[in-house]
Amino acid sequence: DRVSSPPRARDTGRDGHGHGARLPAEHRGHGRADRPSGGRRGRVLRRRDPAQLRRQRPRRPRRTGTGEEGDRQGRRYHRDVVRQDRASSSSTPRTPTSPGAVRKVPRVHSAGATRNAPLPSAATTDTGTPKVLSAAEVAEAGAEAAAGQDPLQGLQWDLPAIKADKAHEKSLGSPEVTVAVIDTGVDDTHPDIAPNFDRAASVNCVSGKPDTSEGAWRPGPSESAHGTHVAGEIAAAKNGVGMTGVAPGVKVSGIKVSNPDGYFYTEAVVCGFMWAAEHGVDVTNNSYYTDPWYFNCKNDPDQKALVEAVTRASRYAEKKGAVNVAAAGNENYDLSADEITDPVSPNDGTPSDRVIDPSECLDIPTQLPGVVTVAATGAKGLKSSFSNYGRGVVDIAAPGGDSTAYQPPQAPATSGLILGPLPGGKWGYMAGTSMAAPHVAGVAALIKSTHPYAPPSLVKALLYAQADATACTDPYDINGDGKVDAVCEGPKNRNGFYGWGMADALDAVTR
Repeated sequence: DRVSSPPRARDTGRDGHGHGARLPAEHRGHGRADRPSGGRRGRVLRRRDPAQLRRQRPRRPRRTGTGEEGDRQGRRYHRDVVRQDRASSSSTPRTPTSPGAVRKVPRVHSAGATRNAPLPSAATTDTGTPKVLSAAEVAEAGAEAAAGQDPLQGLQWDLPAIKADKAHEKSLGSPEVTVAVIDTGVDDTHPDIAPNFDRAASVNCVSGKPDTSEGAWRPGPSESAHGTHVAGEIAAAKNGVGMTGVAPGVKVSGIKVSNPDGYFYTEAVVCGFMWAAEHGVDVTNNSYYTDPWYFNCKNDPDQKALVEAVTRASRYAEKKGAVNVAAAGNENYDLSADEITDPVSPNDGTPSDRVIDPSECLDIPTQLPGVVTVAATGAKGLKSSFSNYGRGVVDIAAPGGDSTAYQPPQAPATSGLILGPLPGGKWGYMAGTSMAAPHVAGVAALIKSTHPYAPPSLVKALLYAQADATACTDPYDINGDGKVDAVCEGPKNRNGFYGWGMADALDAVTR
């Protein structure tokens, strides 16, 4: 973990504050715990005939975000600045580059104090430590690969878990669909990512101002592999190299929003959503929570302003055609509980235990209106030991991995974690709801490929209606110690562990 504060991207099996079973140390990364989700709206799941979809308005043209238009966009983002009065006694003017300034984008009218410390100019922190496959392991897996499979696909138990292997016999997805990975950066030079990478929809938003310079969206040499892993889970090409993504025929872009210390500050996240909205992105993946507050309480003026800023940005992205998908979090929290103890906020200052009401204090963007909240499952199809849950909060479930001791996979897979690409042409395992969300983002991209004129509301309705209903696990004693580790509430077709059920890639391409 980062010195003095837990990391942010949701890719590890941290157990939050002593709740429930904990992913064993050998399987935990050092990434930030995935976040919980907040209350969710009711869904209308009326099915529509495909002919209805064809009558809807045609897809909007993609904007390149480069050249003259990109320059204008950058100048506008830089010009619009929200001044914050975090310290009322301060007489120091807030400038666009001062720690108290938050950059503003159109339709985002307010933002509060985003941090208690200045942006560091140079520092490094892992937000996830993957288990890297050795050259010998890669060669061995390739030698055992079945005909028609990419060399490492046999290690991917997660693909058959959502019927993605069967889906690929029907469709790999459309190159007209782009999924944006709002994360720590994406290494587009990786052989599994390069064929499907959308450079025009990629950007560095760390400062709150879009930077489209060559490679600005990539992680630095000592920065986290998290975003690269996520991107490959979604859209690693089926090209005879490495592994296969859930939607290996769609495009993927990188929107880098975490600074060198691994913090995901609000102005960067707002910039990321706005960029996605204005560049034709169809799905965004959000496997993080915004810093420095795990939960942002609406009775605090600054935290309320942060919620409002990201809410407006995410809603704008959805209005422009994007389905926003987010990880539920890795603390084994019941997000429908009356109260939760948050021991990590603010994570860039002096954190202290605070008891919050998760219906009033929101994990953003996970709990925001319209966001698809994803819980994680392991190789046995059970809720991952670390995954947050909550009736009316979790929308859907997908593989995020778990300890191999808790949920061992079937051969030829050997690890209960999730395989993905890593910077530098490598592959490795990670676990977390950070890994579950991209599986759902990939399925959403397949739905969009099948129904190219479907608006986000219909893509989400199909996603939930096509999910495989999964009954509560009762009792849930994941580590077999005789103690109940979490309590699931709700019926088979919508409950606190699995939401509407397990994401279904095959239905996404056939219905």
